[in-house]
Amino acid sequence: MPSILDGITVVDLTQNIAGPYCTQLLGDFGATVIKIERPRGGDDGRRFAPHWDGESTVHLANNRNKQSVCIDLDDPRGVAIVRRLSRAADIFVHAMKPGSTEARGLGYDDLAAENPRLIYASISGFGDRGPMRNLPGYDPLGQAYSGIVSMNGHPGGAPARVVVPIIDMGSGLWLFSGVLAALIDRARTGKGARVRTSLLETGVTWTALMMTNYQATGEVQGPAGSSSPAAAPYEAFETADSWVLIAAGNDRLFGQLCEALGLPELPADPRFIGNHERVPRRAELHEILARETRRHSRDALIAILRAAGVPVSPINTLDQVFADEQVNTLGMFAPVAPDFRIPGLKFVDIPVSIDGERAVQRRMPPRLGEHTVEVLSAAGYSAAELDELRAAGVTN
Repeated sequence: MPSILDGITVVDLTQNIAGPYCTQLLGDFGATVIKIERPRGGDDGRRFAPHWDGESTVHLANNRNKQSVCIDLDDPRGVAIVRRLSRAADIFVHAMKPGSTEARGLGYDDLAAENPRLIYASISGFGDRGPMRNLPGYDPLGQAYSGIVSMNGHPGGAPARVVVPIIDMGSGLWLFSGVLAALIDRARTGKGARVRTSLLETGVTWTALMMTNYQATGEVQGPAGSSSPAAAPYEAFETADSWVLIAAGNDRLFGQLCEALGLPELPADPRFIGNHERVPRRAELHEILARETRRHSRDALIAILRAAGVPVSPINTLDQVFADEQVNTLGMFAPVAPDFRIPGLKFVDIPVSIDGERAVQRRMPPRLGEHTVEVLSAAGYSAAELDELRAAGVTN
């Protein structure tokens, strides 16, 4: 992929998943990302399970194309280092609690006064305003508070979160989008900007369809299993040996589905003649169709429905996705350099290509403090100063 952000420098004070995912995207598009970590322990994400050859998979999945620099932000000398780096940077990203950067002299006003072109971006748990602004935020809390957990799982079952960290990754993606928009605006105005998002705002955004439905009908969406509140049949169906997901999203596809299943009369049934009629009778329709889907094996049913032009998919497990021909033809798993310290690791690439090319793996996820001397030397610190900072525990 062309290094579109080549020449852009990012100072990254994030940890765990949301912020690191944002800055990884910036690095994937060519930016130089300087990841600031605590000298003792570093990013909390380095300690999440599981570990592969001693390294957390959370760190490996969210920190390629970065440099790691260890700086103690509780020491005024460490703050001074970050301010120096920020004066020469284009983007500053943090995920500290609201007020934490300001207390250290690293707030927006502090850094923008020294670098008016700086784009200052932040992620918080519940936003930087309101009574919950100081509460910690994690992906499952965002899913729960925004209503996603209440709609996930099956009716009558225990509350269930989406195991994929959709709030963390979504927040990182929204912040990335905001930063890109600010970069475009800076090219026009010459001025930086402040870009903010939160896990809560991302969660509420993901409920846009259901929230609009609620306003229109007054009905509160509950757990729906695999089905959609907008269309039917649009859900998982059992086969003789497994399950498939069928998405007959319009009347034409419903007709094709019924024809393929040997139910040509069903589309003319007044109960199911249109999607408006089918949705409230979803359970009744499901059982009629399921009696036919259970007659076939998974693979046989998929072949029948695809030949009829009906959208259908197996419900794959991750090992099946990893080995899938279509996924690998698209190049979604990028092998690391042969000399990487974890041979055989493949990154899950970003789902975007430009002129047929995906992101370039320029740097492997860094070891803790791997680039401290390199980055600070480039920022003008002498060998003697670096020795002094290291001896004082300000850097590693």
